[in-house]
Amino acid sequence: KSFSLSLSLGNAESEVERAMATDEEIKNEFKRSGFTLVEEDEILQKCVTLCINYSLKPSDLVSSWELYHLNRQLLDQTVKKDEMDGFVLHLQNEQKESIMREEASGLHLYSNRDIDMLLDKVHEDTGEIVTTPTNKSQRLHPDPFDSISRSKDYGYSTGKSVGHVTPFGRRIEKFVVKLNIGNVAAHAENGNNNDVENNEDDIIKRVQTSQRCSLKVNGSGPEPGCRFMYDRTEDRFNALENRIIRHADAFAASGLYEEQVDPAVASQRSIFAVGMICCDGEGHLNDKSILLQSSAERTSGQRVPLDLNRLDQFSIFPGQIVGIEGQNPSGHYLTASKLVDLVPLTRAVDVDLPPAKRQNLDPDVLAPAEESCEKSEVSFIIASGPFTTSDNLLFEPLNELLAYARRKPPQLLVLLGPFVDSEHPDIKKGAVDATFNEIFQVEVLRKLQDYVEFMGSEVRVVLVPSIRDANHDFIFPQAPFDIHIPDLEHQMTSLSNPGTFEANQVKVGCCTVDVLKQLSGEEMSRNPSGVPTDRMARLASHLLRQRSFYPLYPPPDSLPYDSSLAPKALEILEIPDILLLPSDMRYFVKVLSLGEGEDAAKCVCVNPGRLAKGEGAGTFVELTYKGCPESMHASIISI
Repeated sequence: KSFSLSLSLGNAESEVERAMATDEEIKNEFKRSGFTLVEEDEILQKCVTLCINYSLKPSDLVSSWELYHLNRQLLDQTVKKDEMDGFVLHLQNEQKESIMREEASGLHLYSNRDIDMLLDKVHEDTGEIVTTPTNKSQRLHPDPFDSISRSKDYGYSTGKSVGHVTPFGRRIEKFVVKLNIGNVAAHAENGNNNDVENNEDDIIKRVQTSQRCSLKVNGSGPEPGCRFMYDRTEDRFNALENRIIRHADAFAASGLYEEQVDPAVASQRSIFAVGMICCDGEGHLNDKSILLQSSAERTSGQRVPLDLNRLDQFSIFPGQIVGIEGQNPSGHYLTASKLVDLVPLTRAVDVDLPPAKRQNLDPDVLAPAEESCEKSEVSFIIASGPFTTSDNLLFEPLNELLAYARRKPPQLLVLLGPFVDSEHPDIKKGAVDATFNEIFQVEVLRKLQDYVEFMGSEVRVVLVPSIRDANHDFIFPQAPFDIHIPDLEHQMTSLSNPGTFEANQVKVGCCTVDVLKQLSGEEMSRNPSGVPTDRMARLASHLLRQRSFYPLYPPPDSLPYDSSLAPKALEILEIPDILLLPSDMRYFVKVLSLGEGEDAAKCVCVNPGRLAKGEGAGTFVELTYKGCPESMHASIISI
């Protein structure tokens, strides 16, 4: 035993010595291979860390860099700081491939789980042990999910045991309030999160929820199983044409503007024209590339260059429908003196909507039509995916969120996709041993089912898919998840993307496409000097001003936009009380105002951030709406 221990220590010491590379050794290796270092000190410090973490000699590190350099087809023989993050990912991939090759060779790689079993004398196969059911989810009847192996002991691809502490598990700040809106407590419920799961009776400790809220889904989006990506050029043209005509009719019906004329026709007098903002080229909008396209049915449909140099303030983007007051004396250039981007809104009455627009989930708890103007209080917890960190598929952030919801139960838990994120490294590589739908069923639906059964009939869960969901159709607009869980269909509901619903007559709209980020990249704006502006509020208000969940056109290549489904699904019939727009941009809760004076319509816009950010924790929103934005309480909380 002494000899074995000495040999093991000797091998360990040699490994450490091999990894203890110096700055000078690494620098010489790079120089020998013909590379020069930019920002030398920082790069060398990073390389020393990599040698230690991955047990690499300087020569091995530089060899890996040469391979990375060739794969990236980099031309200059330099090592730059901004390329190191990509190089780290390259090293991680090499390590994973090496492990996979060793596993394929038939060698057994002992893990922490093997050691734990040997020390605790636990048999590897515990499936034959018969125990008394301690949870009501363990039914006598077969469970529809039992055919799917759960990932309690392992992530689907990481092979890490329960005892392994992930970077997410090592986080220090838990459930810390990042931002408060309204009169809410200064701090979220904090302390040791192990209090959520202890040996006491959780049912006794559980905080009871308030009265169950009503829920009504407006079903104007595509249905599960619908045909998609069959749109023709004619469909795309008609969608744009009908949108311009609809907005032109709204301007005319308001009675606030002159009769609309063709902007491409030469005229000495001031005219008013309605059209869509376009870009003259494939780049971004600038002063010289702005075009206005009018209706082909009512005018010539030509695109005319638009000059906005006389305006002190504006905000435009491709696809935006605007009204322009100005002059076009030559017929070749429209010089604007006024730009109107707020389409007059006519508030729709719910009872006048076609029955096909509504899906009544629970008529027994809905208020009568004559009481629809009275909005009672409703509480939300709102979170947006990814719901697992990028280093594993353990779904730890989702587990923490549900634990928080058990302590502070909302009436409505709103979860916005992606759930099985197609951008997750293990999903992209296909390094999982289960189908995407199985991961969704076990890691998401089953946990939500347990949560709903534990909390009782007072709580509801709403799920909204994302185009990044690997287990769902890659199309926008997107049909809801096809979820059928016996006895829980009235408590677990899926919306289309985008979708709208009402909870206690509080109207909520949501869209999981990152429209804020895309608008941010395409918007061109001008503001008076010295006047502060809220850019995020301005970007979000574009959706309400254009009456569309996605007013940008043309969409980016990464968005699977279907023109045959978009016209009805993307239209905002009336201003919602709450608008949910999850984005990679910084989280916020803002009150948007459209119009002026007492007639101004207000909407609470929420970006909850992402629940998981890389290997770390993200944020979610806890919100209580009491009839109007002024009495709204909201907190943005880190998970």
